[in-house]
Amino acid sequence: MLTSDVAGAVVAIPSRTTTTGMVEYRGASGSIPAYLARPSGDGAWPAVVVIHDLFGLMDHTRDIAERFAYEGYVTLAPNLFASPELAAVLTPANVQKAMAFMFRLPRRDPVLAQQELAKLPPDERAIIAPTVERLVGGLPKERFSKDLVAAVNHLKTLPFVKGDRIGCVGFCFGGGLSIRLACDVGVEACVVFYGENPSPIERVRDIAGPVLGLYGAEDTRINADLDKLVKAMADYKKDFEMRIYPGAPHAFFNDRNPTTYREAAARDAWDRVLRFYRRTLMA
Repeated sequence: MLTSDVAGAVVAIPSRTTTTGMVEYRGASGSIPAYLARPSGDGAWPAVVVIHDLFGLMDHTRDIAERFAYEGYVTLAPNLFASPELAAVLTPANVQKAMAFMFRLPRRDPVLAQQELAKLPPDERAIIAPTVERLVGGLPKERFSKDLVAAVNHLKTLPFVKGDRIGCVGFCFGGGLSIRLACDVGVEACVVFYGENPSPIERVRDIAGPVLGLYGAEDTRINADLDKLVKAMADYKKDFEMRIYPGAPHAFFNDRNPTTYREAAARDAWDRVLRFYRRTLMA
């Protein structure tokens, strides 16, 4: 095993090879393409479902899946936007433009959004309007949740997966789906990176395993409801750990986005996730 000195701390780097590639599994909406990464060789390992953000199954998500594989986990990262009606609209470029438009708005106001859309040049409006419509209210989250439950069930069929040691992690949009997955099925551990609360919040009672929540202090929209999550976790006596990083915005973990990436917070969050999974999935 190699070691590396990062910010004064010695971090272990496993000398492990991995096997990666695209696979398909059967979901609620048909065949779901997914990126699979796992340690090479014989044996069975704990597994993690990695849930992408609003930009879809991009290099950032695949990189996270590979990083977990180096640590000794099988990872499955489904492409939830692969269906034709979503893939045509939710391209990374379209989502980038739509998110930039929404971030310019002072508040979430459908009337204001329509007024501002009307001011855009026709070619921009033709791209941004349907994308915003999808992102704000047109995402089939119930279908996504069923597809993620199917991902857990698929992992349980694989001979190199320990079926009783499966967790999940999600980012942004995927963070909300991660905790929703923990409500839907008995995963052993759930990690939420700056994701929305389950709705209704009482669904927390159905969570079986420990939950780790990681948030940026500057992410005011997500953080506005964190008190409700903390109260629900306490009321239902759940194993819940939370960390809020001072000065960190939404998407602080995404090292492909220099605008939001915060290295110190991201490194600490990664270390916390690994310790959390060692406690819950490796034990």
